[in-house]
Amino acid sequence: MKVIAELGLPQVIITREFAAPRELLFRAYTEPELLARWLGPDSLTLTVNQLDVRHGGRWRWTHYDADGKGYVFHGLYHGTPSPERIVQTYEFGERPGHVYLNTITFEEHDGTTTLRQNTVFQTVEERDDYVRADMETGIRASMAKLDDLVTRLAKEARHA
Repeated sequence: MKVIAELGLPQVIITREFAAPRELLFRAYTEPELLARWLGPDSLTLTVNQLDVRHGGRWRWTHYDADGKGYVFHGLYHGTPSPERIVQTYEFGERPGHVYLNTITFEEHDGTTTLRQNTVFQTVEERDDYVRADMETGIRASMAKLDDLVTRLAKEARHA
């Protein structure tokens, strides 16, 4: 996995390859029962509260820590999500008004899919806060769990 957070730019770009078709990655992002299996670090449990995967549709989920404290995230889909691309806003409930835009693309070649997530923040300072909050640890944990999930789903599809 590669994480790029260039100084002075209000964005973070994440790139990772998966040995699975992009349709499985798209499903992992858009089916509540799959999303709950991979998104977030192992120390948190995810509940998908809403996932309306369409242009203008809302999404909302809550991560719970071991003490039961919830951390809410929510946003909107822009354009029609597809196995090629998902565009969505992203907002942390404890920081209202600090909205960023995620563009996630899935590019498949010879059974391998490259996921690229470009997260654009309103300011460089907000991006810097995101980086200082150790976002990379959570992203790496999530991407590892996503890899396990889509690898397992791909094997199941081959044996079906």
